[in-house]
Amino acid sequence: MEKLTIKSWALDDRPREKLLAKGKTSLSDAELIAILIGSGNRQESAVALSKRILQSVDGNINELAKLSAEKLSTFKGIGEAKAITIITALELGKRRQLEIALEKPKITSSKDVFNVMQPVIGDLEHEEFWVLFLNNSNKVLSKFQISKGGLTATVVDIRLLFKRALELASVGIIVCHNHPSGKLEPSNADKQLTQRIKEAGTTLDIKLLDHLIITEKAYFSFADEGVL
Repeated sequence: MEKLTIKSWALDDRPREKLLAKGKTSLSDAELIAILIGSGNRQESAVALSKRILQSVDGNINELAKLSAEKLSTFKGIGEAKAITIITALELGKRRQLEIALEKPKITSSKDVFNVMQPVIGDLEHEEFWVLFLNNSNKVLSKFQISKGGLTATVVDIRLLFKRALELASVGIIVCHNHPSGKLEPSNADKQLTQRIKEAGTTLDIKLLDHLIITEKAYFSFADEGVL
């Protein structure tokens, strides 16, 4: 029995044709993945196979992007080439997010900070500490990784942070770090570090505007919560 290819389906079930006729936003995640893999297996169509793959990660595209070629290849009908195609497409999507984040956006809220930094540190398995350097219009002059740590902590050199701020003539900073555990509550060390950075900035007339703890799907803002 031959594989169920996209060309063998009824016209209404062909995601390529649907994309051309109705636009890319009309397609479900499974239909988009079906276009990538082209065909399913002898028992199921590419869309059905794609739905099954998505169900394995509870429909979460970010979790799908973490699957290795070896893991994807455990699904019947997904060989190494198709697995690589899926991984490549999702990596391109992530890089697109990163490029958007590099466009020196204007920061007007903690949500703006999250949108800039989540693609960078949101899904890491280790902790990283970053700083956004802002001008007097709250536009991002640069973002800079201060340190990279382990699963639960990272060491921050405050002198290095403000050296960079002075070089950029930044008038404000926002600091961010991720919690690989997914927990948003700041630790005592997080609170103490925030206070030290705030005090150092006051001396140099560089204002600490916020400190965000970022996870894959959410964030904690010290400014929003009134603990800055």
